[in-house]
Amino acid sequence: MIVTLFGESHGSAIGAVLDGMTPGIEIDEAFIARQLCKRRGQSNISTSRRESDEFRILSGVFNGRTTGTPITFLIENIDKKSGDYADLKCVPRPSHADYTAQCKYHGFQDYRGGGHFSGRITAGIVAAGSVCLSALRKKGILIGSHILSCGTIRDRGFEDFIQDISILDDLSLPVLSDERRREIEANIEKLRSEGNSIGGTIQTVITGLPAGVGEPWFDTLEGMIAKAVFSIPAVKGIEFGAGFSFSGMSGTEANDPFVFKDGSVITKTNNNGGINGGITNGMPVLFNTAVKPTPSIYKEQRTVDLSSGRNTSLIIEGRHDPAIVHRAAVVVDSITAIVVCDLLLGRYGTDYLRSDI
Repeated sequence: MIVTLFGESHGSAIGAVLDGMTPGIEIDEAFIARQLCKRRGQSNISTSRRESDEFRILSGVFNGRTTGTPITFLIENIDKKSGDYADLKCVPRPSHADYTAQCKYHGFQDYRGGGHFSGRITAGIVAAGSVCLSALRKKGILIGSHILSCGTIRDRGFEDFIQDISILDDLSLPVLSDERRREIEANIEKLRSEGNSIGGTIQTVITGLPAGVGEPWFDTLEGMIAKAVFSIPAVKGIEFGAGFSFSGMSGTEANDPFVFKDGSVITKTNNNGGINGGITNGMPVLFNTAVKPTPSIYKEQRTVDLSSGRNTSLIIEGRHDPAIVHRAAVVVDSITAIVVCDLLLGRYGTDYLRSDI
């Protein structure tokens, strides 16, 4: 399966092409719209840019089902204020991709709103991933993500996976605890009023995956998911299972004992996050993703003027998020679903995702 993303933040449109999807998969446009709604900015904890994210499917779907040929999603950009970025052409914002884009594209890049590097582009990932999420659900495979932490505020971890995923389906701010949700929202609003931003951690679970999915070495399940998740803007870290905590454990603490339950092999603990040797062992796959604070803050920052070759400072203008961890959760779900579908089709064949066979 191949995904191509196109467009820029302030271009006429953005979108995605999903190639390699099983033919005959039912397309639920209402579900795609709901997923896109989760990614959109909301209230005072997001940018004031308000895109409707109405999408069109230009190819690959006929009579409500996938044809097996490339599926093209188109989402127009409506709420643009490109003039906010006129002074940034030669003055890169700290921790943004402005400078690296200049180095790679020699000044020909579209710098408005971050161009092709903008989080706006993730709408295409969500649209394509929604098709994969729907297909996986009909095979009994569920994916869900919530904010595990935002700054110093920490939510509870997943407990009852199926129930928690169901809870998250109805939340605009994906925090499992009602009390923590209120605290996180209030803290983001506070930082916004101060012109600052905050990062966070997203916890993701995949349930229902059969044992034996993934490859040793270069196409391990961890490696494939990590490669995809690291393509999401602002992601700076990922850990599976106990992750970095393994470094402080002994073998007796870290190992997951095998037992039989109802004729199936399970592990009594799940420190390895459902993966051994790069391959699923049948337990829930669990991983955490670190999202850095939004670089666009309304504070004076040191930078350089590439046109004059001098040091300078800037105070940004425009509309920016005080946090993006809540908007990124559905993007992690979506890109994970694409990876899982790709590996399942490689393991079991291109018709695997059809629910009628």
